[in-house]
Amino acid sequence: MAYENNNQQERNNDSIFSKRLKAGKRRTYFFDVKTTRGNDYFLTITESKKRFNDNGYDRHKVFLYKEDFNKFLNALTETINYVKTELMPDFDFDAYNHDYSDSREDEQDSDAIEAVAAVRSEVAAAAEEAPAPSAEDVDKW
Repeated sequence: MAYENNNQQERNNDSIFSKRLKAGKRRTYFFDVKTTRGNDYFLTITESKKRFNDNGYDRHKVFLYKEDFNKFLNALTETINYVKTELMPDFDFDAYNHDYSDSREDEQDSDAIEAVAAVRSEVAAAAEEAPAPSAEDVDKW
């Protein structure tokens, strides 16, 4: 006998919060908050890596439930700190503080704003140095 699910309440598998972390050219991490059937919350952490051979992706997923949040965070922090302080104390981890998704656009916007400001400054300086046109000069135009 086949089981029929007569429950009219649909399960919402959509994320209610999502954060994407681009980590290099081939690797992306997704942090998604989702809801359970009992209207509770859990976190999924997905690593997605682009495959070279067939344009597909390998995905690995971890489900993290609220009762484990603090233990998980403490273990992760302790592990990272161990690598940073004990195994690689001379390594410059801050050299990798770039964000592939937004930093390039922000840098381009910043460069454009600086260029516009420089041009305005040059125009203002040139205007101050140039003598004001006389009424005769204006009539000649």
